[in-house]
Amino acid sequence: MELVSPAGNAEKLQYAWEYGADAAYIGLKNFSLRVKADNFHGREHEYITRIKADYAAAGKPKKLFCALNITFHNDDIAKFLSEADYFRNYPFDAFIIQDMGMVRILQKEFPSVPLHLSTQANCVNSKAAKMYLDMGFKRIVLGREAGLAEIAEIKQAVPEMELECFVHGAMCIAYSGRCLMSAYLTGRSANKGFCSHTCRWDWQLLSGEKETVVEERERPGEFFPVVEEDGYTSLFSSKDLCMIDHLTEMKKAGVDALKIEGRMKSLYYTAVVTRAYRKKLDALEGLIPETEAAPYADDLENVAHREFSSGFYFDKNNANKTTRGKSSSPYLLAGIIGKEFPGKGYEFIAMNKIDRGMRLEYIGPDLCAEADTAYILIDPDTGAELDWVSHGHPCIIRTEKPVRERFIVRCLKE
Repeated sequence: MELVSPAGNAEKLQYAWEYGADAAYIGLKNFSLRVKADNFHGREHEYITRIKADYAAAGKPKKLFCALNITFHNDDIAKFLSEADYFRNYPFDAFIIQDMGMVRILQKEFPSVPLHLSTQANCVNSKAAKMYLDMGFKRIVLGREAGLAEIAEIKQAVPEMELECFVHGAMCIAYSGRCLMSAYLTGRSANKGFCSHTCRWDWQLLSGEKETVVEERERPGEFFPVVEEDGYTSLFSSKDLCMIDHLTEMKKAGVDALKIEGRMKSLYYTAVVTRAYRKKLDALEGLIPETEAAPYADDLENVAHREFSSGFYFDKNNANKTTRGKSSSPYLLAGIIGKEFPGKGYEFIAMNKIDRGMRLEYIGPDLCAEADTAYILIDPDTGAELDWVSHGHPCIIRTEKPVRERFIVRCLKE
C-alpha cells in the first residue's frame, strides 16, 4: 500500500518524503480547502522539482499530489485558467478534486496528469466508483463513512480503480455540507434527505442525578447525554482517527493507498506520524520485523492528538463517540538539525528556547528517539560555548549521538 502524507509547506514536504511517505499532497494558494496552511506559491516549484529529482536519482522515487479540492465558482475557474501555466511548473503526479466542473478542464490543460477524487465528493459505493472510472479518474479517496466491508465490495466491483483511505488524523462531524449531526442526535440522516437541522437548535444544559444532558427548546422531554466539565461541553468534537494496528485489515479490504490527515499540522507531526506508518507498512510487507516497527508506532502517543478511534471502519457507533479538549503532546519541537560542519558539528535551527544541559531527544527516519544531555551549543561566529539558544539565534550543536541533517530535536514540556 502506498503511504500518502500531508505537506503544508515546502519544508514539511521534504520531511514527509524523508520520513517515509511514498507520496505527499500539497495545496496551492486559493485552490485548497486548507487556506490557513502556508500552501505553495512563488518559485517554490524549483526547489520541489529539484528535491523530487534527487530522490528519484537515489532510487527512492516520490510522488507529488495537488489538492484542488475547493468548490469552484465561475471566477475561481477563470482564475485557475489564468494561472494554469504557473501550475505546469510543478512536477505533479495527480490532481485531487471534488468539483466535477474541473474534470474536463484538467483533462484538457493537463492531459498527462491523473485525476484523484477528493474525499469531499463522498464516494462510498461501487456504482459511483464505476462512474468516476468512466469519467477518467484513476483513484478515489473514499468518503470517511465507508466501512472496511463496503470498501472490499467496492474494490471487488471496480478492481481497476485505486482506492485511497484516511488512516490517521483529525476527523469532524460535518464537512462540505454533508452533515452527520442530524443522524448522530436524532437518527435522521441528512445524507439521505432527512436532515432535522440540529445545528440550528437552541440547547440548554441540564444536570441530572446520574448524568448531564442537553435539551432542545422546541423538544422538551427529549434528552441527549453529554460529557461536561468546567461549564462547557464538547457536543460535536470527534475523536482522532488511528488505524496503525489495523493495516492488515485495510490491505485485505483492497485499499491501495493510506492517507494521513494534517496539512496544517507541524513538521514534527508530519515526520513522526509518517515514519510510524512507514515502519508498520514495512513490517507488513516483511521488510523489517514487527518488533522493530513497534517503538515507532508507540511514538504516536508523543504527537499532539485527541483520543483515538477507528472511525467508521468497523462500527459507525465508534465514530459517533465524541471527546473533549485540545490535541496535545508531552513534547515541544526544540529544533531541527541542519547541514554538517565537518569537525565542528551540525547547524542547529532552534524552534524553542534550549538551555545548556536540558535533556534533548533526537529522532530521525530510522532513529526512534536518542536522549542527550552532553551536547555542546556553540556560537558559529565566535566559537564560544553557549548557555542557551532560541529561535532566530544561529547555533552549532556538537554531539556524540548519531545525528544527521533533517533529524528532529524534541524536549519534554516543563
